[in-house]
Amino acid sequence: MKSLFLSLLVLWPALCIQAQRLNVLFIAVDDMRCDLGCYGAKHVQTPNLDRLAASGVLFNRAYCQQAVCNPSRVSLMTGMRPDSTKVWYLSTEMRSVVPDAVTIPQHFRKHGYYALGFGKIFHNPWPDNVSWDEPHVWPDNPSWSKAAEEKLAEFREQMRAEGKPQARIDRMRAVATEVLDIPDKEHFDGAIGEQAVTAMRRLATEKQPFFLAAGFVRPHLPFVVPRKYWDLYDRSKIPLAKNEYLPHGAPAMAFGEFQGGFYELRDYMDYADARWPKDGPLSAAQQRELKHGYYAAVSYIDAQVGRLLDELDHLGLANNTIVVLWSDHGWKLGEHGGWCKQTNYEIDTRAPLMIRMPGAKANGTKSDALVEFVDVYPTLADLAGLPVPEKLEGTSLKPLLNGTATKVKDAAFSQFPRREKDGNYMGYAMRTEHYRYIEWLELSSRKIAAQELYDHESDPEENENIATKPEHADLLARLSAQMWKTLPRPTFQWQEPATMASSKSPALLPWHPATGAALPKSEPKGPKLAVTFQNQTPAAVELIWISPQGAEKRYQTLEPKDTFDIRSSGGAVWVIKDANNKPLGHFQIQGTADKPVKAIIPAP
Repeated sequence: MKSLFLSLLVLWPALCIQAQRLNVLFIAVDDMRCDLGCYGAKHVQTPNLDRLAASGVLFNRAYCQQAVCNPSRVSLMTGMRPDSTKVWYLSTEMRSVVPDAVTIPQHFRKHGYYALGFGKIFHNPWPDNVSWDEPHVWPDNPSWSKAAEEKLAEFREQMRAEGKPQARIDRMRAVATEVLDIPDKEHFDGAIGEQAVTAMRRLATEKQPFFLAAGFVRPHLPFVVPRKYWDLYDRSKIPLAKNEYLPHGAPAMAFGEFQGGFYELRDYMDYADARWPKDGPLSAAQQRELKHGYYAAVSYIDAQVGRLLDELDHLGLANNTIVVLWSDHGWKLGEHGGWCKQTNYEIDTRAPLMIRMPGAKANGTKSDALVEFVDVYPTLADLAGLPVPEKLEGTSLKPLLNGTATKVKDAAFSQFPRREKDGNYMGYAMRTEHYRYIEWLELSSRKIAAQELYDHESDPEENENIATKPEHADLLARLSAQMWKTLPRPTFQWQEPATMASSKSPALLPWHPATGAALPKSEPKGPKLAVTFQNQTPAAVELIWISPQGAEKRYQTLEPKDTFDIRSSGGAVWVIKDANNKPLGHFQIQGTADKPVKAIIPAP
């Protein structure tokens, strides 16, 4: 009996720690910039986000590592920068380049947590089921009304009659803004919220600690939300951006051929002919319509976040749950004449980050410390009492939360690639207390092709690139040295992402030209293989997956020389069609799981 008592005495601290392990509520939001009440934007109504900020720590200067969905999310979820994950493009599946990466939920699962994910946590096509204890399931709620879908069908027929390329027709979507007369739960994001609330109720009855992730798609385009959120705003009183022009003196690659992601807006039928930022801003009426829609979408998501917070309180879990809320990047609402993201500027790289740790000393305050999204992984592990993996490239923010520090780093870093007609570039941005410094490297030589410098004390909107002024030469040299002292200077010989998918040489899949004969049956039952499709034709092609039932699912438009990385099961059939929907040929996936394969679409 005495030995049993002594054994219990020794084990008691560990048992107490196990009993008190904190849950995690992990909330992701797509394309949400810092136009929130808690960030000082009093014209935007976000009462639930404001109360989360008031009960936790709001980070005023949090920066993503690349201002576009897939690379940013992969970086945050793995705790590694884009140069380490090799995910720089929307078209690169994470597991095709870092198959053994351990994501945040995987790490928590390794240490006894039950992890569930709903909505958009990773990029849409790849929810990464290996990260979760249960398979990810998207709601089947539509994004637009039936009337809007019918108008889109008519618009596509008109495009076809005008001889527009099939690839352009396939990319076209319905309206960018729409008022819906439906309850919150019938909307796509409302359904995601319902999934998460239902799961929270189930998890609350279990003894196992949980990691519950809910990812909301709005305020990403299209701005299609229920009417009551539109009615919160008077469109005529919404302020417009004052700097409707490109930064003076910025190099061409800063916005690139597609003008900082502006092509995304032109994929909606009512903005298909919107003029590019280089040609001038949108009309005031267009800007007000888009900003009205964006703010309505923000307020709608605010209500969904409120549902999660209310349920946490109702279930008695708030005092035992870490809450973190983040957005994958910022978004332009007319600044620099732009809409959407995809630049290295403050407006696109800065995004909301809030963390509420039960009992944290700094709760209820705002931190002006420079922080990065790669810091989220080590922070959550640290707060939950889990080991922090050595491979992580971020820094725990726990000292900021417990009030023992006011800063954890001297700078925050972002990057963005540009594939331009005159070469491939990677822009590396460093945000310090005083400056934003951007260095554009030409990737074959890794030499500096251009520099940008913005003084945030005199130019917080980043309207004037002062890097070209001779008097700043010494400052540029110091900032460049600081950047490469912190970041590992890229030493790899740049290649398209596909050829970097594995250190092993990929096997070539046989190309089967179209002959008019029936396709082989698609039987995706084999092992998942890392597949790289490469378009060597002189025109755009469509990449289409064939289901076992013979249905077509369009995955990607590949421009000449473009590549697309994905993990696909052995036995699956992929068809290639031209812009006029004419079959060119097909591939059937085959190989072994440990060896990548390459599918080259040959020139005729």
